[in-house]
Parts: sequence; C-alpha cells; structure tokens
Amino acid sequence: MVKILLGLALFFSVATFAQNVRLEGTIKDSTGVALEMANIMAVNKVTNTMDSYAITDDTGRFQLQLKANTTYTIKASYIGYSSFEEEVKMGAANSVKSIVLKAGVELKELEIVQEMPVTIKGDTIVYNSDSFTNGTERKLEDVLKKLPGVEVDADGGVKVEGKTVTKLMVEGKDFFDGDTKLGVKNIPADALDKIEVLRNYNEVGQLKGLENNEENVAMNIKLKDGKKNFMFGDVSAGASIGEGERYIVNPKLFYYSPKYSINLIGNFNNTGELPLTMQDYFKMSGGFKNMMKKGGTNFSVGSNDLGLTLLRNNRAKEIETKFGAANFSYNPIETWTISGFAIINSSKNGLETHSRNQVLDPVTGDPETTQDTDETSLQRSDFALFKLSSTYKPNKNFQMDYDAFFKTSKQSEDNALFSSVYPETSQSQDIYTLKKQNPFSVNQNFNLYYTLDDKNVFAFELQHLYQEEDPFYNANLANNPFPDAAIGDASLNLGLLPATRYDINQTRFVTTNKVDAKADYYYMLTPKSNINLTLGNTYSYQGFNSAIFQVLDSGTETDLNENTKNNVNYSFNDVFLGAHYKFIVGKFTVNPGVSVHSYSSFNEQLGTKVDNNFMRVLPDVYAVYQLKKSERLQYTYNMTTDFTDVAKFAQGLLLNNYNSLFRGNRNLENALYQTHNLNYAKYNMFNFTQIFANVNYSHRMDAIKNLSAFSGINQVSTVDNSNFADQVVSGSIGYTRSFARHYKASAGGSLSWSKFNNFRFDQTGGSTDVTIENSLRQVSEQFTQNYNASFSTNYKSWPNLEVGYTLTINDYANNKFYTHSPYARMDYLFWEAFTVTADYTYSHYYNDVKTSDNEYDFLSAYVMYRQPGSKWEFKVGGTNLLNTTSLNDDSFNQFSTRTSRYRVQPRYLLLTVRYNI
Repeated sequence: MVKILLGLALFFSVATFAQNVRLEGTIKDSTGVALEMANIMAVNKVTNTMDSYAITDDTGRFQLQLKANTTYTIKASYIGYSSFEEEVKMGAANSVKSIVLKAGVELKELEIVQEMPVTIKGDTIVYNSDSFTNGTERKLEDVLKKLPGVEVDADGGVKVEGKTVTKLMVEGKDFFDGDTKLGVKNIPADALDKIEVLRNYNEVGQLKGLENNEENVAMNIKLKDGKKNFMFGDVSAGASIGEGERYIVNPKLFYYSPKYSINLIGNFNNTGELPLTMQDYFKMSGGFKNMMKKGGTNFSVGSNDLGLTLLRNNRAKEIETKFGAANFSYNPIETWTISGFAIINSSKNGLETHSRNQVLDPVTGDPETTQDTDETSLQRSDFALFKLSSTYKPNKNFQMDYDAFFKTSKQSEDNALFSSVYPETSQSQDIYTLKKQNPFSVNQNFNLYYTLDDKNVFAFELQHLYQEEDPFYNANLANNPFPDAAIGDASLNLGLLPATRYDINQTRFVTTNKVDAKADYYYMLTPKSNINLTLGNTYSYQGFNSAIFQVLDSGTETDLNENTKNNVNYSFNDVFLGAHYKFIVGKFTVNPGVSVHSYSSFNEQLGTKVDNNFMRVLPDVYAVYQLKKSERLQYTYNMTTDFTDVAKFAQGLLLNNYNSLFRGNRNLENALYQTHNLNYAKYNMFNFTQIFANVNYSHRMDAIKNLSAFSGINQVSTVDNSNFADQVVSGSIGYTRSFARHYKASAGGSLSWSKFNNFRFDQTGGSTDVTIENSLRQVSEQFTQNYNASFSTNYKSWPNLEVGYTLTINDYANNKFYTHSPYARMDYLFWEAFTVTADYTYSHYYNDVKTSDNEYDFLSAYVMYRQPGSKWEFKVGGTNLLNTTSLNDDSFNQFSTRTSRYRVQPRYLLLTVRYNI
C-alpha cells in the first residue's frame, strides 16, 4: 500500500513539474539595495487565482513556478515602499525579471497579509490559512501540518524552526495556558483566518531585548470576521455500527469579542480518544515558568506519585473518558485583563500486558534472573485543574500580574499479575496490588515590572507552591519477598510475620511549602548593551511521613519494625546574587554571567539534625551569531547545582514495589551539572527550506545514584553520591522544504549516547553493610538512534498524500532493538461534498538475536459528507480496521531490561453526526 501511494505522489509531482516554467529575478530599491523578505505573487489572469508566491532572500532573489503559455499579473510589495504590479506573458521557457520598488507610502498590513500565503514582519511569521487548505481539514492540527516550517506531533505539540511552541493564543487571548494540545485538537479549521508565529516572544514587553528570548515561540490564531462577536463551534455525536458498544459525544463552543472570550469543550467517549492524559496532567504547568532557572539552582520538590502505568498514546484494551473544559478572558477596562480556565477529567482504563524483565549480571551484563509476567490492570483517574490570572498594564512602563493554579486528582490502579521467575523458581507466584492517591497543589505567582526611564528597568517576581501528596500502596503476595538476612544489611528487612498470603501496606504523606522570590535590575549602558543584577531566594520546607504495616490472615493489622516508619522534616534555603552583561557587537550577541549562592539545608529525623551549608559560584554563558536574518548559531553553557527532595533523605524503609525496598540516606549532598548546547537554525523563505541542528553535552558530578542488592528479582536499595561522572551526548538534525507550492518534504534524525555509573552491592564480599565501598561499579551505556523521512502533497482538487518512514534503534546492555515504521496518509475532497481520509502505519519490531520479532499495522479511515453551506455533516468510519490485537515496547534502566507486549482496543466502526454552530 505504501509503495502504491508513494508512486501516486511521485506521478502527480512529475506531471505537475512537466507543465511548469520558472520566473526568477531580484527585487531591489531605487538605490540598488536588495530587499530581503519582500513579497511577490503571480495571479492567473484567466482564473483570477494565485498560482505561485515567493519571499525574497538576503540578496533580493525570488523564484516563481508558473504554468507555461499563461498570462499573469505579477505583484510585489514591501513595507515602506510603493507596490509593484505588471502583466507578464509566460512562454514555454524560463524567464528572468528585475523589479525595482520605490520608497513611498507604507502599505497597510491588511493589504499584505490577506493575499500572500506567508509574510514576515520582524519576528512574526503570518500564514494565511485559506492558502493552505482544501476543505478536508477539520481541526487546527490539520491546517498546521500543511504549513511550511511547522511540525505537529501525535500528542498535539507544535514546533516551528525546530523550537517548541510554548503558548497558544486566539485573538491575543490565552487558550488554556501551559499546553497547546487542547487548541490543536479542538479549534475548528474553518474558523481560522491567519496563523501568527511569534518568535523571540516575551509576555512582558518591557523585558524584550533585555532577556534571552530566542528560544521562546508563541502562536496566535486570528479568526475570520464571521467568527468574531458570534458564538461558533460544533456538536458531534456518534455510536458504533455492528460489534461493540462504542460512543462519542463532543461539543465545542467558542465566543470571541474585544472585551471577552469563552471557550467550552466537552468529550465523552469509550473509543480511546484522549483529550488530556495523565501525562498531560503531570506536565501541565498552567504557564508558570521556572523563574529560578537563570540562578543556576535546580531544586526538586519531587512527585511522590505511585508510578501508575501510563497509556501508550490512546492504546489500551479499554478506555473510557469523560472530559469538560472551560477557558475565559475578560477585560473590565482596557488596561486590565482577567483570564483563567477549568479542566475536569474522569477516565477508566483497562490494560493487559505480557512482559519479560531481566536482571543483568553486574560484571558481564548478561541476564542473571528472568521474570515473565502476565498482568491485567484497571485504572481510575479523576483530575481537575483550575487557573485564575490577572494582568494590569495601565501604560507601557508598568505591568502587574497575578496567577493562581490549582491541581487535584484522585487516582487508583488495581493490578493482578502472575509472575514466573527462573532460575529462582521459588519466587514464581500470583500477585495483587493496589495503588491510590489524592494529590493536591496550589501555585501562586505575583509579578511587578516597572520602567523608570530609557536606561532603568526593574522586575520583581514572587512564586509560592503548596503541595500535598498521599500515595497508598498495597501488595498481596504468596511468598515473603524480603525474608530475614536474604539481602545484605539486616536493617533492610521488613520483619514480616508468617502468613498464608503476605498482605503488605504502606501509607505516605508529603507536604511541601516552597517560596521563590527574585528582584532584577536592568541598566542600559548603550543601545546595544546592558547590565542585569539579580537578587534571589528559594526557601522550601517539606514534611515526610510513612509507615508499613502487615494485615495478617485473621484480618488483624500489625506494625512492623521501627525501621519501617519515617518522620522527616527537610528545610532548604538558597540566597544568591547574580550579575550578567549583555552586549551586541556586529553579528554577535553575548551574555555571560555569574551567580554566587549561599546554600543551607537540614534534614531532621530520629531525634537528630544533619546540616549542609556551603557557598558556590556558578557561571553561565549565552552567545548568538546571527549569520543572516533567518540564519543563526547559538551556544549556551550552564553550571547548575542540583538538589533532591525529602524522600531521598528518609532513613526508614519504603516499599517502592512488591519486590523493591528502598532506604534513603540522610547524608546526601548535591550534584553538580555542566551542560553545553549548540544550536543552528536556518529558515530560507526564498525556497521555503528549514534546517535546524543541535548538539548537547552534559557532565554530572557527585550524582545521587541508586545502590542496589538483588536476590532473584527482589531488590533492596539505597542512594549515595557517586565519585564517577555521568555523561550524555545527544544531537539532532532536521530538514524541511516546501516547493512548487504543493509539495513538502522532510527528513531528520537524532542520536543519543549516555554513560551512567551505577552500583550493585557485592554479596560475595562478606560484608552486610550496603555502601558504595562494598559495591561493584556497573557502567551502563545506551545508544539510541531515530531517523525519519516524509513527503506530502497539498493540492486543492487532487487527492493529498503523505508517505513517510521512521526507524528507531535502541542499543543497550548487549541488546539491540529495531522498529521500522513506514506510514501513509490520504485525504481527498470530491464532488464538493465528500471527504475521504485514511491513515495507515506498519511496524516491524525485533531485536538483533530475533528473540523478539513482531509485526503489526493500524488502519483508520473515514468518509464524511457535508453539502457546501450546510451545517450538518455525517461521518462513517473507524479505527484499527485491520483488528491488530497488541503492540510492543521496551525499556532499560541501570540494572535490568524490560520488553513487553500489550493488548489494544479492537476494531470498531462509528456513525457520527456533527452540527456546526
């Protein structure tokens, strides 16, 4: 199938190119200076449609692909110059034309943006949506995939010029701040007018140019006039055809006016469609930034979650979701904006997995113990997120912000597995576990920005986090996983009482209070240089309580050894003073800096206190070489002090899993990171080519490392600081080109090599003290390679095709795994009313010794019917039409490898009706 689609795409390409001729030349001003990023287009005199467009490069060159023997109106424009218009008759050969623009009345922005598919004005790229759509698009995601230089992944993440879009706005108003997924997956395509990409974005205009914003990219959606001041959106509902009882109800309503906006999104389904996942919940920041990043300290408050099994995209045996979200923005007065959102999600997921886990020999790296498991899980997850924001900006010199972000959830997972272990067959058993938690957090942010005059700018930022976590774990086993004196130090044993089945329970409660405060002063030495002085403080206080108890056969609860309880208080404080000097010399922008830190921390437990106080100087460097307006090379260097959270200090035992015990180390020290990053980006609007590449190197000293001892699959571990450095080298490169208006090709790859030092207790050494000195150092290296290539078309009336190929190679611990995945996608609008879409992916997953060798493919297809101008649409289709039953994945950590095969939803067909509002 892939070969057929690729052949069709190439046929259309060749057929089109055979009819084309080229008009090329330059656009300059009356003095002969080349005009970079001038707009030029060719309008067909017969059809009155634009057949080609271009934007000039740094030498003023342009190139238009046109039809032979056709008459065109050539139009050229540039901000601040009078427009150019001339009729040109193209023959059967290529032509050359020089265009001169005269300085004149500045063109209105509307005149430029409306007709040109792409325009550039400073740091803003503007795409005209209608120039790239053909009527098959339903969501913002479908449009973004067709834009030159824009990439969209399966999870709704957006990249432009290789940089991640961190903020999505509609008509300048935040759309569910902190995540692009909800907008990409829900904003209707037919409402879009312009898509603005805002490079070097800074939410605080006063700090633009003072801070390093080159990595910040935002996207703003401009709506069509008919969608403003009117409620718009759609409501769809569908039910399964034939087998199964599948359903989906998906209402979406939007309203935008200059004064306020409202967005409402709902989704109720059991088809596997996931508006937001638990991964999204944990990573969603609400738009809060890491305000201490520039200070050089990384302090983790931890996330003592239970390690719930996370879904692989929308793949699971059963998935049922109920989702509702609302987003608003309101301007009581022109200078004051109030905004916020609320998201509520409830889901129930069934999973079925077969896995093989292998504990590796610390010397040879060969499998030492193998565990095969058949596992079923039922997950229930309810979560809610709320954000309220206020921005007051009475003039360009003053801005005041306040944000409050609430997160709460209720999660549980019931798990049943049968475990077969060899050669330790005595550890084979059936195991039942329960995990549940109800975490809660509130994050508040208060900011003030004041510009005294052209030379003096002040900024004050304050952030407070309060967080509660209460993970509970229960394991019911046939065998005692931790018999006395089985592994190393006797103090690591639970002391379980004899029972028919061992019912082990653990409660934990963690509270965190963390305050970050930072004051910045910027002084402009010259128009191209400034000094930034920073005074900051981070203070955190955490409490950690835990206990393990056993429920006997009689149902009686009994406490275990005293070493199974924890009551820990942990305090951390960092006061720092930073200085940075930013200057521009020619094409270079350089911003070196240094921060001086005074650290003080203590952990208090078991009636004693352990203090850790020291000072450290941390340098950093930021440099940019701007080769051209659209070509740059960037280098950053950072030295960072890394601190862990309270759980790693707890001396009492913790039950991480049914076969894994952990004891903390109250004498832990910090780790020291050094990172180097080199980025190259080029965006050539002359031939719509995008190239980006990056290389990263990190060197971590005194890293906090796990120190483990094994008895078969059962593990006890502690942590300590390592004297050996961990290293990671990674790099990626990407190439995208749009050509002849209808075609887009891309290729890319990434490589990652890591070397980690881990420690495993030497059980043959005669000591029972689990320390690094009594351990074997286990050096593990991992090399991961990813390669991809794709070709797509974007016709107005022909079927559109995308074909591609991805290859992933994971090489670790004497194992090498390959995944080959060719794919093909098609959409076609015909007879002005019917739309057909299809998405096919084939995967071949295997390892080098062929102990794993699996092939599977997925096909989704839909047929949609909507009469032009009608508000009703009817859709028939389904997913997993080839009825694939399972998928594979693999993972690796410092002591073991895991390969698994998990069941996915079966084939189903849906009839869906949608009504456009």
